[in-house]
Amino acid sequence: MGDVSFVTDGDIQMHLTPRDVLNSFRSGQVVNPLERGHIAYRTDDIQAFMAHLDAQGVPYSDWGSNAVKGWHQVFFYDSDGNVIEVHQIVGSTT
Repeated sequence: MGDVSFVTDGDIQMHLTPRDVLNSFRSGQVVNPLERGHIAYRTDDIQAFMAHLDAQGVPYSDWGSNAVKGWHQVFFYDSDGNVIEVHQIVGSTT
C-alpha cells in the first residue's frame, strides 16, 4: 500500500514510505503503521506469533501480504503506544 523504498547494508534493512494519517481508514485496519513510523522484526512463524498475541490478549492488525508483496505483516501497539511490526517472508519481494 503506497510507495515503499528499501535501503539495506546487507544486515539491517530500512523501508521508507511517506507519512499517511488516513492509511488505516482506507485499509480498514485498526493499527496505522504509516502515521508516525514503527520498528519491525522478522519471524519464521507468523502464525505462532499471532497465536502468542491472541493468548496475551494483544489486539493487532493482520495486513497479510497487502502492503508489501511477499511479506505477511502484523502490526500492534506496545504499552507506550508505539507501533510494532512483525513479518514473515512468504515469497519473493521482487
